[in-house]
Amino acid sequence: MARIRIDLPERFDFDTEITLYQSHMNYGNHLDNALLLTIVSEARLRFLKSMGYTELDVDGAGIIVSDAALQYLSEAHHGETMTVAIAARDFNKYGCDLLWQMREAKSGREVARGKTGIVFFDYQAKKITRVPAAFAGRFAPPPDPEAPST
Repeated sequence: MARIRIDLPERFDFDTEITLYQSHMNYGNHLDNALLLTIVSEARLRFLKSMGYTELDVDGAGIIVSDAALQYLSEAHHGETMTVAIAARDFNKYGCDLLWQMREAKSGREVARGKTGIVFFDYQAKKITRVPAAFAGRFAPPPDPEAPST
């Protein structure tokens, strides 16, 4: 079976530090695979909050996680502080991917990387909705200096 491979962007839109607790550890005394996603979820909440949003209100729309993929690259242990960086990319009509990378803050050692797909959702109508234009506009790619001007 082919291994999952996550390609990261050149730059991230946000980062935050999260300390690992004993409750994040598994029987092997390292970061539990299921709890890694709870840490990424906390980073996602902080990312949205940094822009004045919540998971239930991004310019009037909520979000739902539609898929997730991750790669483990090294162990992480109790008491270590992780820097989790997030970038919103690959927008489509209804959502985008949140690419993320987790590094141990002091050494810079990469622990994991991944992608969380989100779709925007109208919780009152109970259906997916378009990506809010103001949200997508925050992540427009920078102009290409090599592109011909018109």
